Amino acid sequence: MSGMPGVDYYEVEGLLSEEERMMRDVARAFADEQILPIVTQHFRQGTFPSGLIRKMGDLGFLGATLQGYGCAGINNVAYGLIMQELERGDSGVRSFASVQGSLVMYPIHAFGAESQKARWLPRLAAGEAVGCFGLTEPDFGSDPGNMATKAVSVGAEHVLNGTKLWITNGSIADVAVVWAKLDGVIRGFLVERGTPGFTARDIHGKHSMRASVTSELSFQDCRIPAENLLPKGDGLRAPLSCLNQARYGIAWGAVGAAVACYQAALDYSRERVQFNKPIASFQLVQQKLVHMLTEITKAQLLCLQLGRLKDAGRLRHTQVSLAKRNNVAAALEIARLARDIHGANGIVDEYPVIRHMLNLESVFTYEGTHDIHTLILGRDITGISALE
Repeated sequence: MSGMPGVDYYEVEGLLSEEERMMRDVARAFADEQILPIVTQHFRQGTFPSGLIRKMGDLGFLGATLQGYGCAGINNVAYGLIMQELERGDSGVRSFASVQGSLVMYPIHAFGAESQKARWLPRLAAGEAVGCFGLTEPDFGSDPGNMATKAVSVGAEHVLNGTKLWITNGSIADVAVVWAKLDGVIRGFLVERGTPGFTARDIHGKHSMRASVTSELSFQDCRIPAENLLPKGDGLRAPLSCLNQARYGIAWGAVGAAVACYQAALDYSRERVQFNKPIASFQLVQQKLVHMLTEITKAQLLCLQLGRLKDAGRLRHTQVSLAKRNNVAAALEIARLARDIHGANGIVDEYPVIRHMLNLESVFTYEGTHDIHTLILGRDITGISALE
């Protein structure tokens, strides 16, 4: 789904509406002009380009599919195309937007009280406030239902105790949507920055998602007002529905990373001369490029139909699992093939390939690992759960 020759092999562009193309073009220009010039330096330094937050808010990228409260209210295909272009820039930037929209704004919109929506959604949409999503724990990643974080009601307050890990945006968040067990039932709580007993500590030493904030959240007798409980979301189904929104965006985003790697490899193969001719003339290099293009084309068509189903209200979460599983695995394979085509140059950040390859290792794991999505699909098609 790209205006560049060779990355829209099946003319998917013609299946998009004018509004969808317009939003894609806005996001494409944003990636080219705002992300790509600075992201290599941020990746080197292990810093997040926080100056992009307000700009994404101004363009309507944050919580873009939500209605009201200053949100753009666009359809899911247009939103997917935005995620695709952001990840063509960097997975860390797309992760920020995914978390802000799908994991923070969506649960407040879907499960929050009117007062919570009115307070947080306009600021989050504008990029004036930042949110994070606390579900994963040190001992419970793929099995969130057994989380150890607990909340206890004490008068007009809830007291939280526990730890959350691998939390995107954690230390820069103004509000955390935290999932904890209250009377044995999983509930969502809004925990504001600065609340006594709530600390966020960044995770260092990452070789992936370096241009992204990843944190550990700790709650030690953290007292929050009773009105900070999300009234409508109870049980594991609530946080999983948020993850489903995020996985949808990831399926699109992975296509962007794949396109960036393919385009870089194609350009490099035409310019790199060995044995007195460009390496693009060799059969083995052509085979790799053809495989990359084929997988991108399949992923594009998967995304488009996924978005159409979502907009029609017919989407099943297992269909999202199939797209996330396929597209991220394909993107990671494409990144590795692109690294191979670049030879030794593939490991330096003068080219975007190694950055995408390292980032995709995280995308492969988060929001449901490849194996967990395999088992979700296996349960759906056989009627037998391998997880119980």
